[in-house]
Amino acid sequence: MTRARQDRLLALLTRDGEWRTAATLADSLGVTPRSVRSYVTAVNARVPGGGAVESGPLGYRAGQEAGTALRAETDAGTPRDRLHALVRTLLDEHQGIDVFETADRLHVSPATVDADLARVRGLLGGTELTLERSASRARLRGTEAAQRRLLSRLAHDEMDAGSFDIEALRRTLGTESVGAQAFGPFKTELVAGLGALGYFVNELGIADVVMHIAIAADRVARDRALEGAASDDDEARAEIGALIDRLSFAHLGVQLGVGDVRHLANLVLTRVVAPGTAPDDRAMKRLDPDIERAVREVVMAAAAEFLVDIAHEDFIVRLALHVQNLQQRARAQAWSRNPLTRSLKSTYPMIFEVAVYIASRLADRLDIALMDDEIAYIAMHVGGRLERSRRADQMLTATIVCPGYYELHELLRSSVDRSLGQVVEVVGVETRVDPDWAGIRTDLVLTTIEPPAPGERIVRIQPFLTEADVERVQAAAGRVRRGRRLARLREELERYFSPTAFVRGLDGEGGEEAVIRRLGETLVAEGIIDEGYVQRTIEREGLSSTAFTDALAVPHAIGMTATRTAIAIGIAEPSIAWGEGRVQVVAFTAFSEGDRAAFQTVFEQFVEVFSERDSVQRIVRRGTDFASFLDELVAVIDG
Repeated sequence: MTRARQDRLLALLTRDGEWRTAATLADSLGVTPRSVRSYVTAVNARVPGGGAVESGPLGYRAGQEAGTALRAETDAGTPRDRLHALVRTLLDEHQGIDVFETADRLHVSPATVDADLARVRGLLGGTELTLERSASRARLRGTEAAQRRLLSRLAHDEMDAGSFDIEALRRTLGTESVGAQAFGPFKTELVAGLGALGYFVNELGIADVVMHIAIAADRVARDRALEGAASDDDEARAEIGALIDRLSFAHLGVQLGVGDVRHLANLVLTRVVAPGTAPDDRAMKRLDPDIERAVREVVMAAAAEFLVDIAHEDFIVRLALHVQNLQQRARAQAWSRNPLTRSLKSTYPMIFEVAVYIASRLADRLDIALMDDEIAYIAMHVGGRLERSRRADQMLTATIVCPGYYELHELLRSSVDRSLGQVVEVVGVETRVDPDWAGIRTDLVLTTIEPPAPGERIVRIQPFLTEADVERVQAAAGRVRRGRRLARLREELERYFSPTAFVRGLDGEGGEEAVIRRLGETLVAEGIIDEGYVQRTIEREGLSSTAFTDALAVPHAIGMTATRTAIAIGIAEPSIAWGEGRVQVVAFTAFSEGDRAAFQTVFEQFVEVFSERDSVQRIVRRGTDFASFLDELVAVIDG
């Protein structure tokens, strides 16, 4: 039983906030229902009263103490806590550690410390640190910057979903490090100070910077400052550095050196400072023309590839400024975490896919490798631009039926526009008591009188609009939009599925690549794709996991080169590992050049169907062959 799996169970329950059975949790974790019950017992033992996870006839759900249990410290003898204690010792001891002495101090055997040192080696990739071993002594070699990168990695491992947690940070740095009480006022004054300097603050990034400031303060207090030149010819970096230096001394009691001040100012400039809706001259002067040109070309290509409206000057400039900061982070291997990565991927798969395309092209052009969290920031830029473009497209039309009496119908229309203007557009008003109901063709009919027959698109409202009326109209609009999307999806899916491209009993033994090749074979055999498409799908998977929900992965290639659009379906029971999670359904999707519009429909709505846990379980349990799978899928879509 591991702390990591217990924490994963807690995270699943906390994110949903709903009841989940032991079986569905077991599928998500890749364990047995009996193990789930053991994890629940262990989690509840972390808090007084055992209120972290509630149990009942419907299964389990997060209790009031779930957050406390996630942050609870455990016995220092657990593997993760022992590993972190070992790393701290290695970082603090210039001459290294003696394996036997360390084993005595940690109350474990020398063989256990040897095994932990092997795990330390596994953490060193990308940090430019090396672990040297000579007889019974072990020592870390590398620069102070590399050592801080290792501390940052450990801190993120302690935190849930990349969000900042000062107590988790103290477990990484040691309980004698700076306390939580100093960081609330520090962050508040930092944000205010940056605002006073004319900067827009990215709150998602500032928590990560505060973490690095905590690491810097701890290392400086241990005589491990970064070296740096005394002067700084960058005006923006100098003024931000002066702010950080002043606040660090005032709140943390630490006088930072010039190297640390410059390093932290760079972090603020590349992670926290974001251009506003109209980037000012100072921001534009910092923009590299080569980066702007690369971003412009990639955005134009993405707009054409996905038929999305993102080729706007303001979007290109803002994204170029972001990418320039991203390039600097990549050079320093100082990635910025994004706590919204998972929700962005599962809720907006199409937006995330456009971001993956942009990221992959920019990675080639600028020679940088990008992780999921950085792609998520690009997705936020894309989503912001598309949201502006899609508002008009998503608007439903409505006709108001309100028999004329003085200006009553005019007042009602005004109220509808004011309260529902983001949801519906009123295109007509019927003032007759006997309107031609059949002739009204708008998406919704908002009527103050009883219609001759009820209908999904007809909503009864009062002459003087009430809050309840507004809620009913919003609900009806949601049903209409969802019904249309799912109707299109059903039509598309029935065309794209094939009985010969259905595999039940997927084996995850060989990892994602083996599964992709297994499903790809079925489409290659039909002449829909070639081996090159399968290989590009594997490469796309390497950029960012296509597990868009807790149950579904949609591997596909960048580039629509299939002879026709088709989907190969694989069912895994029990679930198989995919990316950082587990899935039960894998939909290998091949798109053709002529089906660009279908890409958006299939991609977004297919993911939507498989984001509902009950629907997934119904499809997986009952879809024993292709015919029953399609029947169950259509039944779920039809509601």
